[in-house]
Amino acid sequence: MPKINEKKYQEVILYLAEKLGGEIKGKKKLAKLLYFVDFDFFEKFQKSITDDIYKALPMGPFPITMEKVITDMVNEKKIIIKLEKARPDYNPTEIYKAKEKFKEVFSKDEQEILDRVVLKYGHLTGKQLEDLTHAEAPYIGTAPNQEIAYELTFYRGTNLDEDA
Repeated sequence: MPKINEKKYQEVILYLAEKLGGEIKGKKKLAKLLYFVDFDFFEKFQKSITDDIYKALPMGPFPITMEKVITDMVNEKKIIIKLEKARPDYNPTEIYKAKEKFKEVFSKDEQEILDRVVLKYGHLTGKQLEDLTHAEAPYIGTAPNQEIAYELTFYRGTNLDEDA
């Protein structure tokens, strides 16, 4: 288990939810947004925001501590999870609805990356985000089910200075 700052991790999730209209639709979408937050930040500043470890799972990078953080947030009544069935033949989508506002705990640099991720990726579906992450060097360069090295972010070719 990585040594993470769970309070900050929770604030990242609350921030993303607030900026996306109060909720995040789908576990896959949340996982991929966290991936972009951490890997974009690492690419620019050589550290991550959540300090989570990501595994290369079949549907793309997945932060190993996310589900524990979500469970804690539900228990602390910071979010609720609604299940929404889009189609009868689909599994229901977990929707993470913020029950409180995020606190101003971010540095200017962190805020900049969070805003960039919201603008660049927030409007995309979990499937679209999955497809994007599957095309990125960190995912391609990692064996299935293994930990994705943050250093692989330097092979992404991201222009973090461009507007989203």
